[in-house]
Amino acid sequence: MTAKKRNGYQVALLFKARGSYGREIIAGVCDYVKSTRAVWDMLLHEDFRDSVAGISDWSGNGIIADFDDPDFVTALSEVSIPVIGVGGSYHRNADYPRNFPYVATDNEKLVTEAYTHLVDMGLPRFAFYGLPETRSYRWSEEREKAYLKLCARDRAKPEIFKGQGTFGPDWDEILADVIAWLKGLPKPIGVIAVTDSRARHILQACILADIAVPEQVSIVGIDDDPLLRMLTRIPISSVRQGTRSMGRTAAAMLHRRLIGATLDETRVIIPPEGLNAQMSSRYQPIYDPYVMRARHFIRQFAGQGIKVAQVAAYVGVSRTTLETHFRRAFGYTVHDDMLAYRLQTAQKLLMDLGLPLERVAELSGFTSNQYMHTVFKRELGCSPREYQRNTVAR
Repeated sequence: MTAKKRNGYQVALLFKARGSYGREIIAGVCDYVKSTRAVWDMLLHEDFRDSVAGISDWSGNGIIADFDDPDFVTALSEVSIPVIGVGGSYHRNADYPRNFPYVATDNEKLVTEAYTHLVDMGLPRFAFYGLPETRSYRWSEEREKAYLKLCARDRAKPEIFKGQGTFGPDWDEILADVIAWLKGLPKPIGVIAVTDSRARHILQACILADIAVPEQVSIVGIDDDPLLRMLTRIPISSVRQGTRSMGRTAAAMLHRRLIGATLDETRVIIPPEGLNAQMSSRYQPIYDPYVMRARHFIRQFAGQGIKVAQVAAYVGVSRTTLETHFRRAFGYTVHDDMLAYRLQTAQKLLMDLGLPLERVAELSGFTSNQYMHTVFKRELGCSPREYQRNTVAR
């Protein structure tokens, strides 16, 4: 049993919490501590400043660390206090860390979830946007292996692009490389990005290269990071990792070690929690280039209250011509398509109970709250507030 401090245990959480992955694991640890009588004084990676090289001399009681970071693994190899590793799953059993209890996100299932969604959307081809091979990106290599395994199963031609690392020299140069890759791909195609950050690269490149999303390129990321979703013109579909569950599981394992109990399992693999399907992957086969370009523009700017004339100007045809193409493709008008997209956006925004209706209307591209109310009544048979109550109640 580890000697308890006077006011409980002192535990270090070694995660570089720049993205949602580390933050959500830490949140899961906090969930566990709050649900028990455990008293933990928790320190974060930032509390150790720039290096954890001297952590073997630290007088704390236990550590939960990101084992996807090779620097942490090296630094913790000589530590005598209980350590729980958290990281990605591996195809080979020999690649798992030895002598440490370990909680992993299921990399193979994460990619399978994204791939299956794109198959269900009717995409005929699939590509993978990963990361360069380095010691720090072994989890990316595992996700790439999962993609290759799925392609081999379905006898599909793999299309892989690793691009530059996350600390590439120039944003424009990174995007230029992605654009060149995308232009050379057969279309339509579904792209699985190894993270939401890489999914944003794909979306930005498509916008700059005038490649329609999702009609020509459908995109699915991994992480379901709400902040990154807010930064994109077209909401990105993403697979949710079970990060909070990983944090809770790791905390429970460490707690047992701290009180001297044995572990029922020394390795736990946590599956994904589903896929948040957004507009970036809702592929519908469309072969009319005018309609494809128009919908690409609508997906980006419908929330800004654009008019049909602006859509026609972007496509480069008259409003009458564009309306003819829409009626031929769908049986309805450009305005109907914009209105449907605004309605979908409002429905999603209403899930946030903190947003006033006026703000929901504004963000959705409706000219007023009253107009949004009229559209909801006509199309859904209820007011926005009634829709919100009914949806949240379920």
